[in-house]
Formats: sequence, C-alpha cells, structure tokens
Amino acid sequence: MRKWTVTGLALLLATGAGAAAAATPKPPTEAQVRELMDVFGVGRMLGQMNTQMATMMQQQIPCVPASYWQGFIDDKGVQELTLRMVPIYQRHFSAADIEGLLAFYRSPLGRKVITEMPETMAEGMQLGQEWGRQRAQAMLAELQKSGRIDAEGRCPAAPAAKSGAKLAAPAAGSSSARH
Repeated sequence: MRKWTVTGLALLLATGAGAAAAATPKPPTEAQVRELMDVFGVGRMLGQMNTQMATMMQQQIPCVPASYWQGFIDDKGVQELTLRMVPIYQRHFSAADIEGLLAFYRSPLGRKVITEMPETMAEGMQLGQEWGRQRAQAMLAELQKSGRIDAEGRCPAAPAAKSGAKLAAPAAGSSSARH
C-alpha cells in the first residue's frame, strides 16, 4: 500500500510541475516587439520628441544652433533605443499579449488611440501642471498661515515645527487658487 501511495504522490507532483511549466507564458520574440513598436509609430514619436528637445536645448544654450541638437535622436539612435526597449516588453508581455495588442492597434479604435494619444497626453500633462501649481500654492499658503514658513517661503528662525504640533496638508479639493 505504501508503494502505491508513494507512486501516486510522485505522479501527482510530476503532473503539477508539468502543468506549472505549461502555464508559463511564452515571451514575445524581438521581431514581435519591433512589429508592435512599428504599429505604435515609435520612430515617429521619437522624431517628435527630438524636435521638442532640440528646441528646448537651443533655448537653454542659445550659442549652440538647434540644428546641432536635431541629430540627438537620429535613425541610429532610434534603432539603439528600440533595441534597448525590446527586453522591457519581453519581461512585461507574453507573445500572446503582443499578438492581442497588435490586433487592437491595427483595428479602427486602436488606430484612433495611436492618433489621439499624443494630444491627449499633452493636454493631460498641461492639466496636471496647472493642478500641481494650484496644489503647491494652497499647501504653501497653509504653511505660511501656520507660521511654518514666512511670506518669502523660507523657514523662520524659530520654526513652528518645533512646537510639536502636527500639520496636515490641505485636502486636494480645498485649493484656494481655483479658476
């Protein structure tokens, strides 16, 4: 009887190990990831980023022409960056995931997402910056009101923080800098 129990247990463990191995998803190939990046338009997006970066760098360092910075993300740079991004996708997505994403991004809705996402993200970033500015103003006003910072935003010589009183940040909705 003991022999059958041991044999049964061994079969059960072997079956479980086989099922666990079969459940491990197959990672995508480099070609699949590159295909997804092509569908996303990664090269186009990097080109747009390069133009924005060149403009910003020319403003930061006006003695260097923007044309110098324009080559920051050239064709070779796009290839290098894409190659470095492939393992990230391979760690986070299975081959089946990539196939599903490809199907989605080739669909009419997926193409719309690709087309609209840059503008959506830009608007979201602008909104986030404005919200962050308003939130910081409200929090600084609260710190000034409590005496933790002076009118110039500096810590006073004898800060109120030493009094041991706890200071809670104002609630996000309580911004006094609303439009």
